[in-house]
Amino acid sequence: MSEINTHYSRPLKFENREDYVGPRILRRLPEGVEERPYLLFEVRPLSPIIGAEIIGVDLREPITPELQAELNRALLEWKVLFFRNQKITSEQQRAFARLWGELEVHPFFPIEEGQSKEIVRFSRDHKQGGYENIWHADVTFRANPAKAAVLRLIEVPPIGGDTLWADMGAAYDNLPDEIKERIDNLTAIHDFTPSFSHLMTPEELAIKQKEFPPVEHPVVRTHPETGRKTLFVNPSFTTRIVGLEPEESEQLLQYLFRQAHIPEYQVRFHWEKDTVAFWDNRATQHYAVSDYYPHPRKAERVAIVGDRPF
Repeated sequence: MSEINTHYSRPLKFENREDYVGPRILRRLPEGVEERPYLLFEVRPLSPIIGAEIIGVDLREPITPELQAELNRALLEWKVLFFRNQKITSEQQRAFARLWGELEVHPFFPIEEGQSKEIVRFSRDHKQGGYENIWHADVTFRANPAKAAVLRLIEVPPIGGDTLWADMGAAYDNLPDEIKERIDNLTAIHDFTPSFSHLMTPEELAIKQKEFPPVEHPVVRTHPETGRKTLFVNPSFTTRIVGLEPEESEQLLQYLFRQAHIPEYQVRFHWEKDTVAFWDNRATQHYAVSDYYPHPRKAERVAIVGDRPF
């Protein structure tokens, strides 16, 4: 039994069950980092460890270096930031994201006429419901998965359509020590094929598979800015663990995937029109609830190029 489970939670006494009851280790800040006030805006937490509304920032106005630095600290500490009542254009959204690095062009979503190639539009209506309702981190099938993303809701359904984010650092922290020891040096294969092959003809798929072959990433990545260890496998793109037999690999992956499902690690956000979310793709996974069909839900996303996980 790990120290975490011994002192903070206890297993249920049922054979072959892995669930635990009781408090969990919920660490918002990296080890050794002290709480500091924010001077340029108000932070309104939505959970103890992940998700906060930013009050007092207008994304239509220029972002000074001082403001950007404080927003970046808030992003690292809260993992996902929310800005309400932001009546910005697609280009203003793009300009905001560009402050954090080069922008990504998604290889599988079509570019709408008149839009910048970096902007992905998600339009859901009575003809097509949402299908982003699976826990995932964005584009981990890339050698350099996205660093972060900025999502703006243009139209919201009358009810439903929430998005959840999970803190994958907390998910790692609460694993039993024997699981940590087992996975700390493992790597896994990430592949776009299970999620996107249905969008292409066999010929198109062959071309894309050559352009984006499966990549190998650590099962536990180290955040390049905070140094925290986070679980870095997800059911959208992670296909197997290197070096394990298929059955053992799948059993371990399913166990690790389930860690994002634990409510203590999550924030659930209810959208309003003109709300912007800015999340750290290196530290989180997210899940878009598909409960609003046949009502429309329209959003635009811009993603920021990341680095190679280690």
